[in-house]
Amino acid sequence: MSDRSPTIPPRATDPILAEVAHPMIEAIGLSKFYGHFAAVRDVTFSIAKGEVVAFLGPNGAGKSTTMKLLTGYLAPSTGRTRIAGHDMSDDRLAGSAKLGYLPENGPLYPDMTPLSLLNFFAEARGMSGALTRTRIDEVVELCALQSVIRKPISKLSKGYRQRVGMAQALLHEPEVLILDEPTAGLDPNQIREVRSTLRRLGKEKTILLSTHILQEVEATATRVLFIHEGRLVFDGPVADFAAHGLSMDANYEQLTAKRPLPV
Repeated sequence: MSDRSPTIPPRATDPILAEVAHPMIEAIGLSKFYGHFAAVRDVTFSIAKGEVVAFLGPNGAGKSTTMKLLTGYLAPSTGRTRIAGHDMSDDRLAGSAKLGYLPENGPLYPDMTPLSLLNFFAEARGMSGALTRTRIDEVVELCALQSVIRKPISKLSKGYRQRVGMAQALLHEPEVLILDEPTAGLDPNQIREVRSTLRRLGKEKTILLSTHILQEVEATATRVLFIHEGRLVFDGPVADFAAHGLSMDANYEQLTAKRPLPV
């Protein structure tokens, strides 16, 4: 067997981004430190309108932290984030109006029903009564919640709770979606439905989604961001991530190897 290391896709080490028309999600020199520990270090990327981008990396690599920084849920130690041109440190409310966010294990109120929860979020966002009724009908159908719409969320399966979280993220018709493992806890049929929904939404919205399922990348995304130990180590088309005669699994393994990566 040859001991020659396989070639892997190029790393995203250059802080100067290629120009992106109409950037909707921007991370600029983004870092988050907890004492001496860097959860995220100097992450820079930009996502254009209409892109569906998969955010990959092993557990603890910094995916969820980066997403929280992008949404304004966490304040960065250094760097800036923008959603639809709005700085999420200085103009978070305006940015949040353009953003739908599904966090990992997103917090839901267990004593509420999906219907009461969606009404609550609509009121919090200042949506009118007529718009609220229309949008609830639309997201309930889109997320297939009809059969559980009046059941307490505490009684729902993990898959249905995930659908409720997706519905609230879509409720106000955001231009940008940031979804942390949107298919977690879903069965194969539900996963196919979510993938189909993401492909449809990707035609008109900008989507950043994290996942551990490499087949999901190929099924939904056109671009991959890969983070490892808090640093962005790959940024490119899905086809490049599976290039050089290697499978996506093999490239994943190479990008998380302890030895230095080729430049």
